[in-house]
Amino acid sequence: MNNKNAASLGLANMWVAFIFFAVAALLGLYQTVERMDIIPGIKSPELYFASVSTHGVLMGFVLTTFFVVGFGYYAATTSLKQELWSKSFAWFGFWLSLVGVLIAAVPLLTGNASVLYTFYPPLMAHPAFYIGATLLVVGSWVWCLQMVMMMRSWKKANPGETVPLVMYGTTANAILWFITSLGVASEVLFQLIPWSLGIIDTVDVGLARTLFSWTLHAIVYFWLFPAYIALYTLVPAAAGGKVFSDQMGRVAFILLLLFSVPIGFHHLYMDPFQAAGWKFLHMTGTFMVSVPTLLTGFTVIASLEVAGRLRGGKGLFGWIGALPWKNPIVLAALLALLMLTFGGFGGMINASYSMNAMVHNTQWVTGHFHLIFAGTTVIMYFGTAYYLWPKMTGKALYSNGLAVSQLWFWFIGMLILTLPWHQLGLAGQPRRISSTPYDESLVQSWIASEYAMIAGGVILVVSALMLVYNLLKTHGNSQAESNLEVEYAESLHSTASMPKLMNSFGFWVALIVIYMIASYGYPILQFFMMETFGTVPWSI
Repeated sequence: MNNKNAASLGLANMWVAFIFFAVAALLGLYQTVERMDIIPGIKSPELYFASVSTHGVLMGFVLTTFFVVGFGYYAATTSLKQELWSKSFAWFGFWLSLVGVLIAAVPLLTGNASVLYTFYPPLMAHPAFYIGATLLVVGSWVWCLQMVMMMRSWKKANPGETVPLVMYGTTANAILWFITSLGVASEVLFQLIPWSLGIIDTVDVGLARTLFSWTLHAIVYFWLFPAYIALYTLVPAAAGGKVFSDQMGRVAFILLLLFSVPIGFHHLYMDPFQAAGWKFLHMTGTFMVSVPTLLTGFTVIASLEVAGRLRGGKGLFGWIGALPWKNPIVLAALLALLMLTFGGFGGMINASYSMNAMVHNTQWVTGHFHLIFAGTTVIMYFGTAYYLWPKMTGKALYSNGLAVSQLWFWFIGMLILTLPWHQLGLAGQPRRISSTPYDESLVQSWIASEYAMIAGGVILVVSALMLVYNLLKTHGNSQAESNLEVEYAESLHSTASMPKLMNSFGFWVALIVIYMIASYGYPILQFFMMETFGTVPWSI
């Protein structure tokens, strides 16, 4: 089968992802330096909040969406051994999303969309920002439809066969993203765009935050899914082994899909718009979503142990040293698992209704978020890119040594950046601030940690530029890639007779709909029933 169409589409999406990623990394460093007030010439609260908003949107919506889509297209075609469902429709989705990003970028970069990553009113952006964000989401829905249709057509052509694990996970993520994005899409289309255009005078802030919470945490798992898919399907083969349990991977994907969507209220623990009972329900779901992560950690580590022992590793831990640490995707996996451990612990603190009160809106939250997203998730994006780039371009990776160094730089820089954030959060430093009275005795102890974060930020920017440089040089490499086949890990155990519930999604989607109605039905409906003193829930 000719994968050129999928390869071109994958590369286009991933290049957009990593170009905007590099810009966002530079903005992140500026924010760290600006807070310290060590360069008076760059001190500007307006510029700071414009930078925070741009950094958050580029990382949280642009890098992730384009990478997920690009990876999804290439993974689908290579695992199913079939062409794209619709090449022209796929390219339409790409260009629609890219145009949306460019439209949204103008108000972001000019300081007219300083609404942070969360879009929360009463902060208001220029209408172009909301319209651009809408186009990005709609473009991504094209990919969702493509994945569902490709899996459906493959199953029709291969009755009774087990869907490859990589495609099963990719389709699960497409379903997850479509359901997840409905919350923010509803908020933007029915509230924020009409409000920003002056069609209505005000919006119901409580409803806006409730709708965004629908998306706010589930989006994390949309980001994380490709990392988990790579951990299950690419890393074991690259390490020279097999996936310990294909079935365990499917269970993890199903649980992520089922429990990750209706848990957004844990971002609203301190918010007065929802009752404690609803928050408790979402808290329970939040703790449940840790189960697929624990399953993934166990299965991936077991898969790596199988690989290490096949490579000659002896003793209790000898298999760790036997792993190919100089293979970028294997190294990325090992470092990702370490950061997942640290970040997951912080997440359990955030999820607790009572413990959250101590760290709410402090730098602890920033530290946890960056360890999970910029640490675990993004470093797996790097490792996956290093593995796929030669196969998509037909050119050998420019420098394996540079790739390995870049991954270590990212890991070290991320720890130097995030660990002080956790410490400062416990010390009471708030997040999302442009200035701190450093001449006050209360905050003198924060200074050393702030300087450490600047050092971490510099290392991360260097790492980001190393990544882009290596990928760019790969395109111009005169040496051809010797192996263009994507090698997905075989299962240690037979997958011939897979239960229907682990080979389809109909039942699970129905269960999610019921769960969503139970979790969000009345919390949303109440805004249409109560007196809101002149505000209207919808613009129409």
